[in-house]
Amino acid sequence: MSACVPTRHDHSSRSSQPPRSSGIKRPHSPPPPHRGGRFRIAGADVSASITVFLLAIPMSLGLAVAMDAPLEAGLISAAVGGIVAGLLGGTPLQVSGPSAGLTVVTAELIQVYGWRTTCAITIGAGLLQILLGSLRAARSALAVSPAIVHGTLAGIGVAIALAQLHIVLGGSPESSAVSNALTLPARLEQVVPAAPLIGGLTVVILVLWPRIPGRPGRIMRRVPAALVSVAVATAVAAFAAPSIARVDLPSWRSHALPEIPQGPVLGLATAVFTMMLVASLESLLAAVAVDKLAADRNSERTADLPEPRSGPTASPPLKRSDLDRELRAQGIANAVSGLLGGLAVSGGAVRSSANVRAGATSRASTVLHGVWVLLATGLLVTALEWIPLAALGALVMVVGIQMVNFAHIRNVHRHREFLVYGATISGVLLFGVLKGVAIGIAVAVAVALHRLARTRITVTEQDGRHLVVVRGQLTFLAVPRLNRTLGQLPQDADVLVELDGFFIDHAAYEMIQDWSNAHAAHGGRVVFAGRSGGRIAEPSSAAHSCCRPWTPWRNHHCHDGPDPAGLAAYAGPTEPAGTIADPDPDPAPAPVTGATDSPAPLHPGPIPTPPPSDSTGGTGCAGGTDSTNVTGAAPDGLSHADTQHADTQHAGAQDAGTKPPPAPPADYTPDHDAAPARRTGGQRLVSGLSSFQRNTAPLVREELARLAREGQRPSQLFITCADSRLVTSMITASGPGDLFTVRNIGNLVPPPHSERGDDSVGAAIEYAVDVLGVESITICGHSGCGAMNALLGAGPDTPDTPLWRWLRHGVPSLKRMASKRHAWARISGRLPADEVEQLCLTNVVQQLDHLRAHGSVARRLAEGTLQLHGMYFHVAEAQSYLLTEGIGAGHGLDEVFDRVGPSAPYDPYEPAELARTGA
Repeated sequence: MSACVPTRHDHSSRSSQPPRSSGIKRPHSPPPPHRGGRFRIAGADVSASITVFLLAIPMSLGLAVAMDAPLEAGLISAAVGGIVAGLLGGTPLQVSGPSAGLTVVTAELIQVYGWRTTCAITIGAGLLQILLGSLRAARSALAVSPAIVHGTLAGIGVAIALAQLHIVLGGSPESSAVSNALTLPARLEQVVPAAPLIGGLTVVILVLWPRIPGRPGRIMRRVPAALVSVAVATAVAAFAAPSIARVDLPSWRSHALPEIPQGPVLGLATAVFTMMLVASLESLLAAVAVDKLAADRNSERTADLPEPRSGPTASPPLKRSDLDRELRAQGIANAVSGLLGGLAVSGGAVRSSANVRAGATSRASTVLHGVWVLLATGLLVTALEWIPLAALGALVMVVGIQMVNFAHIRNVHRHREFLVYGATISGVLLFGVLKGVAIGIAVAVAVALHRLARTRITVTEQDGRHLVVVRGQLTFLAVPRLNRTLGQLPQDADVLVELDGFFIDHAAYEMIQDWSNAHAAHGGRVVFAGRSGGRIAEPSSAAHSCCRPWTPWRNHHCHDGPDPAGLAAYAGPTEPAGTIADPDPDPAPAPVTGATDSPAPLHPGPIPTPPPSDSTGGTGCAGGTDSTNVTGAAPDGLSHADTQHADTQHAGAQDAGTKPPPAPPADYTPDHDAAPARRTGGQRLVSGLSSFQRNTAPLVREELARLAREGQRPSQLFITCADSRLVTSMITASGPGDLFTVRNIGNLVPPPHSERGDDSVGAAIEYAVDVLGVESITICGHSGCGAMNALLGAGPDTPDTPLWRWLRHGVPSLKRMASKRHAWARISGRLPADEVEQLCLTNVVQQLDHLRAHGSVARRLAEGTLQLHGMYFHVAEAQSYLLTEGIGAGHGLDEVFDRVGPSAPYDPYEPAELARTGA
C-alpha cells in the first residue's frame, strides 16, 4: 500500500458549479432569496439615462472643440457609443462616447492627416480592437504597470488643460503641449475679459455644485454639474457678452465622411496603434472602475438591513465585466463611428460614474442615453448653438485637471514607482502619447533591473560576534564585494550571515560555499539565516517521511515505523555549523517534524522541496509544542514554544508497532479507483476517534497531562471563520496549548453595546484578555468566504433568520468597502481578484476596529501589553498574508496584506537554539 492513498473521488471542476445568479444554492453560502421577473426597462434606467444624456451633450461638444473636429462628430460618437457599445459591451453600466484621453491623439491626427483620414484611422483602430478582443487579450492590457497607465492619462490631462486654457482665454490652442505652455504669456497679454469671465464662471460652478451642503444640496446634485455650469454660462453670456464666440453646428449636408487614408504606411500604422492603445486602456480601466462603483452602491444598499422589508423583488446583482467582450464592443463602436464621420469612442469614467450614481440597473440606461443624444442632434441644434466656446473649454479643462489624480500619485509614491510615473508624464507632454508610453516602459524596466542587481552588504560586530547582512539578490555582480567583505572577517570569528533575498546564482553560491568551508576549517563558526533572521533549512533526504498531522483527515496511511523513543517528536534536529540549505524563502513550508535532520549542503538558487524519503528510520510525528522543529513562517505573535493550546484540532501520528512497508517507486501514481468507499459521517467520527486513540494519544498523553496539571496559558486569541477548510493548528503550525480559538461564520466581532449584540464572542474576548492574559489577538479571514459572498448578494428582502441576523454584523465591512475615506484593503503586489476577496480583506480590517472597541482590549492596548494582528489565508494557494504593522497596532497607516514567507525570525545565538543545534 502506498504512503498516500486518498479515497475521495470528487474531481468536479469549477466550471460545473452553478452560476451565482442561477438561484441554485452554492457551497459555503446561505440560500439566496428568490428572484424572478421578466426583462423590462426599469424606471431607474430611464431617469439615469436622462441624467447621463444631460452630461454627455456638453461633454461631447467640448471634446470636439478641444480636438478641433467637426462639432457634430462629437454628437455622433456619443450616440454610437451609447447604442452600439451599450448593446454589445461586457460592462452593462459603462457609458461610452468621445474620450478625453483621446483628445491629444485625435487633435494631432487631424492636424497631420486631416479630418477624413482621421475617421479612417478610427475605423482601423476599431478593427484592431475587435481582433484583440477575439484573441482574449484584454486582461493582458491591464498587466501594464499602473504607474505607466496613470502617468499616461495624467500627461494627457495636463496637455488637455493647457490647450483648453487658450480657449478659455479667448484664443485657440497650439499643436503641442510644449507650444501651448510657451505661448501662454503672449496669450495673457492679448486676453479679452468676456471669454475668461464666462470660463471662470463655468469652473466655479463645476467646483462648488457638488459641495452644496444639506438636503437642498442632495436634491440639486441630481442634476449634473456639467449641465448646470454650461447652462448658467450660456444664459449669462446671452445677456452680458452677446458677441462671444459660440458653438457653430454646420449643416448635416456638409458632414464629412471618411476617405481612403493618404500618407506613409508606417505613420498611418503608428496612428492606428496609438489610437487603439489609448482607447483600449481607458475603456478597460473605466470598466474596472465601474465594477467597483457598482459593488460600492450594492454595499450601500445592503447597509440598511436592520429589518427585512417587503416590497418588489430586488434586481439580481450585476456580473463582473467581461473585458474581452467589452473590448470587442468598443472596436465595433469605433468602426461604426468612424464610418459615420464621428470621433473615436472609448469608455468614460465621468459618464459611467454618473450612470451608476444615478441608479442605473442595466444596459438599458446606456442605450437610452444614446437614443436621447441621437434625437438631440436633430431637435436641439438651435439651443446648442447658443453655448459659448469658453464654457465648453472650461468644462474640458476641468476634466483634464481631474485626470491628474492625487490619490494615484500617493499610491505610486508609496510603492516607489514615482520615477516611472514622472517619466511617463514627461514623455507624453514632450514627445506624444506613444513615445511617452515607450519611455515609461523603458524606465520601469530599468528600475526593475536596478532593484534586481542592487545588493547591499553591511557588517556589524557585537560581543565578539559578526553579523553580515546581504540585502538584495546575490548574483555574480555582487561576488567581488561580498568576497572582499567576508575575507576581512577574523578567521576564528563567530559569523551570522543573513541573506535577505530570494535568489542566489551559481557564482555567488560557489563563493559562499568555499568561504564557509574555509572559515569552518580555521575554527570559525558560521550560521546562515534568511530574511529577518529566519533560519535557512531544507528537509533532508534522511529526514522522516511519516504521515503529516493532517493526513488522517484525508484517509492517508503511514508507511514509516514508529520511533522507539515514543515521544521523539519533541527532540530537535541537529545541524552542524557552516551549512546552509534552500536560500529560497518561498517554497511551501514544511510541516511539524520530529526527526533529526542530517547535514544539508549549500545549494544555489531556488530549491524544490524533495519528496518524502523512503527511509525506515523515521520518527513518530505527533503534534507537539516545540516550535524549533517547524520550518515555515508564523505571524508575529503566533509563538509556539512554551505556550498552551485551547484548539484541540491538532492530530496525526503513525501506527505504533507496525512494520514499515517498502516505499513506492519514484514514478508511482496512486490508484484512486482502488481506494475504499467513503464512510458516512458517523463512521468517520468513530474511525477518527479510534485513530487518535491508537496513533496520536500515546505520543501526546504526557504533554496533555502536563497541560491538565498546569492549566492552559495560551499566548494568542485566534478569531477565525467556521469554514471547514480552515484548520487553525495546521496553518499556524501550533500544538496543544498554543491558541485560544473562537470560530464563527464570517470571523465577525460584534461591537460592544450593539443593538443586536452577541455576548458569546465578547465573553471569549474578555476571558482571553482578562483571565488568560493572552499577548496578542489575531483575526483571520480567508478566500472564498461564504458569509462575505452572501453579504454581497443580499437584497432588501433577506429573510429574518438567525443566519441573516448574525451576518448583519458584517454590514460595517460593506460600508467600509464603499467608503471613500478608506483605502482599498488589498494584498501587496496585486489588486483583489474580485469583489468577494475585496470584502474578505476589508472585513478583517473592520473587525479589528470592532475589537479595539471592547473595553478589555482597549485597556491592554493602552498599557502596551497586547498586540492585534490581521491575517488572510488564501485557501487555494495555501498562503497566509499578514496585515501591515500599522493597522495591527492601531495606527491606521495602511490596509495592505503582506505575503508571509517560510522563514520565521529567530535568534541563532540564543542558548536554547545553540543547545538544539549542537553548535
